Amino acid sequence: MGVTVLKKEKNELRLRIFGESHTALQILREQLNNHKDVDYANYFPGHPELDDPEFYIRTTSKAGVEKVLTEIIGGVASDFESASL
Repeated sequence: MGVTVLKKEKNELRLRIFGESHTALQILREQLNNHKDVDYANYFPGHPELDDPEFYIRTTSKAGVEKVLTEIIGGVASDFESASL
């Protein structure tokens, strides 16, 4: 997955994400919105053939956005690592 940072502030982050499906982005969005320090998180798919999706995250004033995002990604990754068939 490729990521380009479009906007980075203490409590806001906007990313362009390359090569990911809506399934992965939806999981990330849901986990972020369930986090106690996230004020708002969503992704915007744009045109399906022309645009890569953009992801926007805004945290509360106490929590830095990078810390929260790293925590969520680590949690999602460990959930999938422990999955078995």
